[in-house]
Amino acid sequence: MDIFSIILIGIGLAMDCFAVSITQGLQQGKWCNKAVIMAVLFGVFQGGMPLIGYGAGTVFAFFFKRFAPWIALLLLGWIGGKMIWEEYGAKSQDCCADWSVRHVLALAVATSIDALATGVIFIPYARMVWTGVSIIALCSLVFSLVGFLIGVYARNWKINANLIGGLILIGIGIKIFIEGLCS
Repeated sequence: MDIFSIILIGIGLAMDCFAVSITQGLQQGKWCNKAVIMAVLFGVFQGGMPLIGYGAGTVFAFFFKRFAPWIALLLLGWIGGKMIWEEYGAKSQDCCADWSVRHVLALAVATSIDALATGVIFIPYARMVWTGVSIIALCSLVFSLVGFLIGVYARNWKINANLIGGLILIGIGIKIFIEGLCS
């Protein structure tokens, strides 16, 4: 796995944070310092979850090493497909910009659950784990800040963040699968 692939994974995983941040920005209507706290929490959780997934996955390394390309394809395909499904499925009716610590932590956990499974794809690439989680965390932080600003300044734009993120994750899953079969 190369840095470019990790950056694409980070961008794909950051799309949930991006979408939530746009919503928070739209609801807030103006810049607030709480957006930075939200972005940092999103980055920490988004980067930490793959590390947890990697740690849990190494316990079963003998299994994952042989089936890693299949697992990556299935996991990233499922996560990406879920994101696309959520884009076109029933929309949540949550519409209040709640900045309580409990609410922002819940958003951070909710947007990062999918990243937990992504940690498994780093098992064959152990030397890239810390680089990977750092890139994923940074992408989530940056996309969260940008998303919030877009929400504040562009209330009428329609961005299909889940669709874009889902397609990226599915594409990376296919790429890893093909690389695994060819190696």
